[in-house]
Amino acid sequence: MKLPVNYEIAKTHLLAKKRTTFTAMLGVTFGIGMYVLMISFMSGFNEFLEDSLLSATPDINIYNDIKTDYTHSILDEISDTGKVWNMVHHPKPKDITPNVRNSQKIIEDLKRDNRIRTISPLLSTQVFYNNGPVQLNGTLMGVNILEEAKLSGLDTRMKTGKIENLLTVDNGILLGHSLAKRLNVQMGDLVTLASPNGTIMRFRVVGTFQFGLGSLDLVRSYVSLANAQQLLGKDNQYVTNINMKLIDNTQAQVMATEFGTRYGYKADAWQTANASAMIQIDIRNVMTFVISFTLLVVAGFGIYNIMSMTIQNKLKDIAILKAQGFSGPDVRTIFLVESVTIGMMGAITGLMLGFLMSYGVHNLPFPKNDNISITHYPVTFHWYHYMFGVVFGMLTTFIAGLMPSVRASRIDPVAILRG
Repeated sequence: MKLPVNYEIAKTHLLAKKRTTFTAMLGVTFGIGMYVLMISFMSGFNEFLEDSLLSATPDINIYNDIKTDYTHSILDEISDTGKVWNMVHHPKPKDITPNVRNSQKIIEDLKRDNRIRTISPLLSTQVFYNNGPVQLNGTLMGVNILEEAKLSGLDTRMKTGKIENLLTVDNGILLGHSLAKRLNVQMGDLVTLASPNGTIMRFRVVGTFQFGLGSLDLVRSYVSLANAQQLLGKDNQYVTNINMKLIDNTQAQVMATEFGTRYGYKADAWQTANASAMIQIDIRNVMTFVISFTLLVVAGFGIYNIMSMTIQNKLKDIAILKAQGFSGPDVRTIFLVESVTIGMMGAITGLMLGFLMSYGVHNLPFPKNDNISITHYPVTFHWYHYMFGVVFGMLTTFIAGLMPSVRASRIDPVAILRG
């Protein structure tokens, strides 16, 4: 099919200066290619970090926020203080248990809320892990293991064993992978736990898990809720936390405020618990988009310079075209077609280059680290990143070609031909 004359002229200009055309296309190619690589790698890393944080953190956590109260003391019991000065040194705060009272009623009420996907009662306490001469401080989580698996995805984080082993083995315990290595224990070994009140119990290791966060895998362990209550010498109603997973976790802040007011306990949303980490993720996202935007704009300036030079070298050609009856819009169309064609070819090759580089990084082995669960660099391949790269790349090249083409359309042919 024969192209209109304006497009034929644009095609002739592009093919006549193959090196210039190729150089301009390379600028767009590398700009979009590096954009795709950076955005894919950074989003992959952020998704890995966010997944690790959110899987280890409930959407909402209800707990008893204990605050030390020194406003009351033994002096309150002394009625006659008019004749004698009384003073108490180093008062001991009143003993307060950290459990959530009426936890069963609260759980039953929460189960009727259709915004909640999963509810998992929890008993959390500090313990000492003992295995021979090795003694480590850590956190013990007493849970209903099947509900906890729905909430945290613990079943997908298992390195050895299965979560169901807690239901079939008496005094079973799941240890963090790093914690098990520090204690030098494997499945079937016995570990002694000491509670803050001095109670000692022995547990059999029935599995190890790894969230990929050293701060968790090095200190955390899971036992059944009944065993945790037995270790602390508490009844079967004693729980310290009520954790929830929501159908829509973007509503966590609003619902946490609502539950805190309703039940009179502290309720934290996952955004609050991971505030510092989420700020870091937001900062990385901003930096990634700024750098990517810069790469694409630089590619656009390259096209602008090349189109400006092309127009400068073809002033006589433009004058002849106008003398033969070509209008200003015709001239503008010719150079816009050249610019958009360069942008389109550069965008397509840029996407291919970006995909190949991203795929290569994705297959690079991650440096071995027992505290991290990934084996290769995290890279995403979201279609909208590629679509944004094409649209932004085309828009940049269009604007870069528009300004020189407008200037070309306003050239006075008489002034050019006269010299």
